[in-house]
Amino acid sequence: MNLSFLFAWRYFKAKKSTNAINIIAWISIVAIVIGTAALILVLSVFNGFEGLVKKLYSSFYPDINISPSAGKILTVTKEQLQKLRGLTGVRNFSLVAEEKALLQNGDYQSMVSLKGVDENYKYVTGVADHIVKGNYKVGTADDPFIILGAGVENAVGVQTDKNLLALNIYLPRRSSSELIDPLQNISEDSINTAGAFVIQQDFDNKYAITNLEFVKRMLDLKDDQYGAIEIALKNAADAENIKPGLQEIFGNNYRIQTRYEQNQSLYSIMRAERWVIYAILVLLMIVFSFTLISSLTMLVIEKEKDISVLHALGGNRNFIQRIFLSEGLLLAIVGGVLGMMLALLLAWFQVHFKLIPLAGGSFLIAYFPIQLKIGDFALVSVTVVIIALLASWIPSRKAALIEFSLRSE
Repeated sequence: MNLSFLFAWRYFKAKKSTNAINIIAWISIVAIVIGTAALILVLSVFNGFEGLVKKLYSSFYPDINISPSAGKILTVTKEQLQKLRGLTGVRNFSLVAEEKALLQNGDYQSMVSLKGVDENYKYVTGVADHIVKGNYKVGTADDPFIILGAGVENAVGVQTDKNLLALNIYLPRRSSSELIDPLQNISEDSINTAGAFVIQQDFDNKYAITNLEFVKRMLDLKDDQYGAIEIALKNAADAENIKPGLQEIFGNNYRIQTRYEQNQSLYSIMRAERWVIYAILVLLMIVFSFTLISSLTMLVIEKEKDISVLHALGGNRNFIQRIFLSEGLLLAIVGGVLGMMLALLLAWFQVHFKLIPLAGGSFLIAYFPIQLKIGDFALVSVTVVIIALLASWIPSRKAALIEFSLRSE
């Protein structure tokens, strides 16, 4: 073991002549414990929310989405669909068409994003698993049903599972834009409700899902025209590897996006928030480190005679400085390990006993989610060590500059 660390360990264990030094040393350890535990817990809570949001978004967004690079209409040939079915890594895909629509129920009305989907849609996304009223049923072109987001259901004033009255629905015809009278560009029909889903407010307040052929008929689309192709992969992690094969099938007139690319702004904001939270907590750790500086400074003052003796025995200034740097590192290690153990204990209690609830009761879960990651422990460990070394440098440098002269009594 390094000789300077042995001296530091002896100073750590030894009883100080002044109780204040012991008290301040333990205060510095407690500060490191609190700071370390706070870093781990806050990052873990953020991980929990991040994982929850990603899970919710993955329930609505597919692994890969193929859309037109310009406009809203996607022309797909039978040959392209056949090649897509045979592409390695593709588990299933769904053809969809989406357009803004007006839903009306008497005096209640709401603008929605109407999404027409085929029979494979429930195998590509998780919408069918989030039905809270009624059933997942989109019907046929001649007898369509509509599934509403919970927010849309409330806005149009219906009980989707009871289906007492059909809703009136209005969509623009895409191929009739040359008509002079705008009213002639509107398709009108009635549609029965089948159920309601709850995923996330962005979707619940915006989307309604119905039969693909019904939407295509109202939009006046041709047989080979769609809005997008949504693809489910056998392994979502292979999305980037499968993109080149899809690009080869569909060419450059198609925009092919992974789930990350479909929600790039969301993921970028979440990453930025994570680093902002980390920076704020590191600033708090730096403030806590002043107790470490105080503790080591008082220890240096107490050990001036020892320092003089070590100088006389041949210890140079670098050796003296390493002793007190090691002392600061030792305090940081003890505090960091205890802080991580405390964070693990509190996280375990939160996961199993839901000690800290979420205020308001309007979120999908009633408690703060926790997700521990090894990477966070490594990041916090490095952070604590760096802060401890920086805080120890000032008093250790002071110790190294003490004039070495052994005074005889």
